[in-house]
Amino acid sequence: MTENQKAQICALRKQGAGYMKIAQQTGISQNTIKSFCRRNNLTAKETADVPAEEQSVCECCGKPMVQRDGRKKKRFCSDACRNKWWNAHLDIVKRKAIYKYQCPNCGKAFEVYGNSHRKYCCHECYVEHRFGGGLDG
Repeated sequence: MTENQKAQICALRKQGAGYMKIAQQTGISQNTIKSFCRRNNLTAKETADVPAEEQSVCECCGKPMVQRDGRKKKRFCSDACRNKWWNAHLDIVKRKAIYKYQCPNCGKAFEVYGNSHRKYCCHECYVEHRFGGGLDG
């Protein structure tokens, strides 16, 4: 690959051209283009080249993100940020699977989220009711 071809690939990639289009214009195989782009960090569009209405930031860490046309709007940059944000904002979550039970051991009423088969309010009640007051071991 010549220096001229490398410069051409960089220019086309920064304009938003895909690997196939670049391969067709340069006469180089698509896999070679893809490898070159990965080695030179040309895999994603630069956020500076993206219009402001397509840019957004992660609700958790504030990292800039690029929104893609035809896809659902991204709110978080990663699963880690999504989990961290939702765990910090449990009051916002609309939980639909809340079950109310009464503990067969102590008789205390309790609520549990997401587990429709739970019987006991705590592990101690489970052990006491199931094994008669404790484990001898």
